[in-house]
Amino acid sequence: MNFEEEMRYIKEKIDEELMHTFKDFKGYQEKIFESMKYSLFTGGKRIRPILMLKACQMFSEDYLKYIPYALAIEMIHTYSLIHDDLPAMDDDDFRRGRLTNHKVFGEAMAILAGDGLLNLAFETMADFAYKDSKTIDEYRRNIWAINEIGRYSGIFGMIGGQVVDLLSNDLHMNEDMLIFMYKCKTAALIQASVVAGAILGGASDDEIEKIRKFGLYLGLAYQIRDDLLDIKKDTEINKVTYLCFKSTDEAERDVNVFSEMSIDILNSFRNKDVDFLKELVSKLINRKY
Repeated sequence: MNFEEEMRYIKEKIDEELMHTFKDFKGYQEKIFESMKYSLFTGGKRIRPILMLKACQMFSEDYLKYIPYALAIEMIHTYSLIHDDLPAMDDDDFRRGRLTNHKVFGEAMAILAGDGLLNLAFETMADFAYKDSKTIDEYRRNIWAINEIGRYSGIFGMIGGQVVDLLSNDLHMNEDMLIFMYKCKTAALIQASVVAGAILGGASDDEIEKIRKFGLYLGLAYQIRDDLLDIKKDTEINKVTYLCFKSTDEAERDVNVFSEMSIDILNSFRNKDVDFLKELVSKLINRKY
């Protein structure tokens, strides 16, 4: 398969398994299932779960067995988007060309849908760890991956970054604080994805730490590219972004620097197939929308 075919193949696997997760969900609380599925299936590219599975494949041919962790990462990502769109947060009416969750289901149900997805993510991973760990080492790695995902999506990761974003005006944001926010709000869940994949695949401690840095550099390049793409919209609302501290040329340079650092790390895995991940990095940091 070429890159595009492989992307499509893995995305379809993820979508199938996400839909399968909800197939037997019935009960008086059916409205929350509808709300959760509404946001899960809004045309997302599944970048983070794909990163998780492909990082796992670097170290294990049996990578698809760990798809429950990929589903969990997508659930966590989707919950964060539902909550980010709420009136108390970014107050957005549309997401990926469709009305945001709270515009369709109301604020209360949107909050609960986000809560439900976050909880279901950890139920999904814990259920796999409990039922599918065949050895002590597998059990240790399964729990270790859950811990990494929990930390990167929590108050020392994604949620912490959102807090700094919300308080940016009160905190008088400077460049160091902005980079801290980007590391937490954007890079953290990317790091969670690739680190969890490497752990589950059986990577060594040194390999895991290299993958951790790969995720960080990719996350920073990804976010700065976002700032460049959104410069007009962000300027209109006086949003603090990387371009408040750097020129567009400097920002473009830094995107390239961070992306090259991430590619260098991949190239250091001389006995691993990293071609797909290198192509994905290129697609993400060179995107035009």
